[in-house]
Amino acid sequence: MENKKIELLETYLSLYINHFTVLENMDNADSPYVVLDVRNAPAAVKKDQIKGALAIPAKELASHLDELDKSKTYVVYDWTGGTTLGKTALLILLSAGFEAYELAGALEGWKGMNLPIETL
Repeated sequence: MENKKIELLETYLSLYINHFTVLENMDNADSPYVVLDVRNAPAAVKKDQIKGALAIPAKELASHLDELDKSKTYVVYDWTGGTTLGKTALLILLSAGFEAYELAGALEGWKGMNLPIETL
C-alpha cells in the first residue's frame, strides 16, 4: 500500500514546475518555457499577470493549439493551486503531445513571493 501512495505522489508532483525554474529562464531569449495564463476572465478582472505570460483562457486553449510551438515547454497557471483551470489546460496540452507543467502555487504563490508581474 505504501508503494502505491509513493507512486501516486510521484506522479502528482511530476505535473508541477516550481517558480524558481521558470524565473531562472524568464529573461532568457531562448528560454524553453512559455508561461500561459489560462484564467477564464477578462483583463479588467485579472488586473495583472506573470511578466511575459501569454493569455489563452483554458476554455479556448484547444482551439489555439495550432498556434503553439511544440518545441517549447508550456507552464500553465490559474488563480490558485486549488482551482481546476490549470489542470484542465495541462490535460489539454499533454493530450495534444505538448510538454507542459502546472506552475506550483499558481499566481497566488508567485505574487506571494513578490516575483515579477505586469499590469494588464
